[in-house]
Amino acid sequence: MKLPGQLVFGLDIGTRSIVGTVGYRVGEKFHVVAQCIREHGTRAMLDGQIHDIYKVGETISEVRSELEERLGRTLKDVCIAAAGRVLRTVTVRVDMERDSDREVNGEDIYALDSTGVEKAYEVFLKDNVSDMKFYCVGYSVVRYYMNGYTMGNLEGHRAKTIGADLIATFLPEDVVDGLYKAVDLAGLDVVNLTLEPIAAIQVAIPEMYRMLNIALVDVGAGTSDISITKDGSIVAYGMIPVAGDSLTEVIARHCLVDFATAEQIKRDTGSREQIEYKDIMGLSQTISRDEIAEVTADMIADMTGQVSDKIKELNGGRSVSAVFVVGGGGTLPGYTEALAGKLGIQKERVAVRGGEVMQNIEFLEADARRDSLMVTPIGICLSFYEQSNNFIFVYFNEQRIKIYDNNKVAVVDAAMQAEFDSDGLFPKRGKELNYTVNGRPRITRGAFGESAVITVNGNEADIYTPIHANDQIKVTESTAGEAAQVDINQLPEFGTVMRVEVNDTPVDLPRFASVNGELQSGYYSIQDGDAIEILSYYTVRQVAEFMDVIINQEMNIYVNNRLADMDTKVYENFSVVWTMEELQLSDRDKYENELQDTFAELPEDDGTYQKNSTRSEMQAAENTQDPVRADSTDHDGASRGEGTKAAAETKETDSLTAEDKEGGSAADGGGSGAQESDGLSMYVSVNGAQIRLAGKTSYVFVDVFEHIDFDLSKPQGSGIVTRLNGRDAQYMEEIHSGDMIEIYWKKS
Repeated sequence: MKLPGQLVFGLDIGTRSIVGTVGYRVGEKFHVVAQCIREHGTRAMLDGQIHDIYKVGETISEVRSELEERLGRTLKDVCIAAAGRVLRTVTVRVDMERDSDREVNGEDIYALDSTGVEKAYEVFLKDNVSDMKFYCVGYSVVRYYMNGYTMGNLEGHRAKTIGADLIATFLPEDVVDGLYKAVDLAGLDVVNLTLEPIAAIQVAIPEMYRMLNIALVDVGAGTSDISITKDGSIVAYGMIPVAGDSLTEVIARHCLVDFATAEQIKRDTGSREQIEYKDIMGLSQTISRDEIAEVTADMIADMTGQVSDKIKELNGGRSVSAVFVVGGGGTLPGYTEALAGKLGIQKERVAVRGGEVMQNIEFLEADARRDSLMVTPIGICLSFYEQSNNFIFVYFNEQRIKIYDNNKVAVVDAAMQAEFDSDGLFPKRGKELNYTVNGRPRITRGAFGESAVITVNGNEADIYTPIHANDQIKVTESTAGEAAQVDINQLPEFGTVMRVEVNDTPVDLPRFASVNGELQSGYYSIQDGDAIEILSYYTVRQVAEFMDVIINQEMNIYVNNRLADMDTKVYENFSVVWTMEELQLSDRDKYENELQDTFAELPEDDGTYQKNSTRSEMQAAENTQDPVRADSTDHDGASRGEGTKAAAETKETDSLTAEDKEGGSAADGGGSGAQESDGLSMYVSVNGAQIRLAGKTSYVFVDVFEHIDFDLSKPQGSGIVTRLNGRDAQYMEEIHSGDMIEIYWKKS
């Protein structure tokens, strides 16, 4: 037989029978070249799911062989449709930003659809709480968008952004696997998989009717598949696991016949008033069409009630305007009337659709069947032209796996489908080290291992290499690298030195490290969980040992010009002096310079400090009636003003005799601002305590350090805070009697 166009072979693998259809499309017309129908010899399928794969495979082989004999050519590729008891749907919105405002072509639309299917699958996986694995078996676009506006067809338009509302349908893995296995046993390759209601609507509800709110019900033997149209699009799909077989079982029990005889009685009801049959006792019996209607009435009421509920659920809780019924199960008398009653619409608006919806279908065989049973088989063929929704089989490490083909399938997709550990695809790091340095957490990561070795059909590949049907993929798992290893001397903090001045000579000291409280050398290998402290000081003893100097007991030791001992801590930029002579500390300039150098190395105050005492505490201490404080207040009245005045008077009295000065000292009695034989005597408040300054004619802020216990050699914070009368103070700033002074370490 010489035929134009590409032949499409479609199989409707139903619960009761298998229908094979071969045809081709020219323009808007589809030409059916050949048909073949075979019923299952046993109940190899129930509720749309294959129970006996081998028997179903044998029946498919019979259909294929008969069609090949009629056509005179071999059939290899086939389109199929799926139904099932557990149908799930997901509706998603997907948008794609394009690099420019350019024309939309077919490839762009396909990419948009594929992205929508992938997004729907991701949404489905998040909501799937069952242990079953599901596959996407079909999808339909509700509407397209162009730059945010709805559009019937995107192709040919110029758009910066395209989008779509899309419905994707999912069935359990065992349903899909059963179909593929049975087809494979018949020597056929699946080139397209769709859903039965998607296929049926291709024929039963032409696009010009989809503006209306219509339901299509495909009543098969095991399932009743439902789809809804509105506003020009298919907006919902559903299924209930009750259909024609339920009616057949009722007839079998009533007539006392086997299932096959009951099925024949059900079919004859549509064309005969009286049906003759033999029961299991071999007795001839007769039953009328009216009696069959009476026997099946309760089951029809139950079926149509479930269908009506599902239609309303899919249609937002409302009934539809009309219902088209296809499939053999819906032809039983009383079905359409009962469904109309359940939906609350006129009975004329629920009708079986067959040949009248096949205006664009041309049958080339004279005895071709044109009734409602052929709507879905022809729709399966037409689905081949509408979308490529296919699964392919590949071999991953010799394991045969099925994967959804979106024309962008790569090695990584096959690995995921095979549940191959993703860590095995990428180089793995060795064990990491977690430890702390100076109290701060730190991680040293292990080395990378070798990448996975991947081949596709024996050729070197990577995880992004595209794959196709029957490809052989082999993956040797990646390896882990060496565990992390780091020595103390590799830490950046350890590599620095600490410079101090010893007897006016700069000395660079290597830093020590304490690990978990014990001193360790730079060659110590850090272990997981170690607490490492890079010490910021030496003791005088350690400095001497480093310099190979022996300090005897007769020597005087000074750190920053203060008397010290062998255990005194020496920090960076500190000065150390050991000498047989006592250090002359009366050299005020040298002392102030040393102190200024110490302060210069400390961070400036940023306001985040911990005070030793609050302002209110200092004020309370100032008012305490101890003898010294009371004496100061009695002499002062407004102590700061009079003390300042007394200091000024002392500076201006150049003609005072030594005896006058001695007299002033004797009369002082601890009073503020009094003169002594060696200079001015006055009181200031330091951290809430009264301090007496004496022996100088004037005082600057730094003088206070000579009269308080503030050990600069033992830092207790990140810097020193100095305050004078509530504001920041300068070290060489002049101070006066009664001033309020605060000195404390700033906390980190």
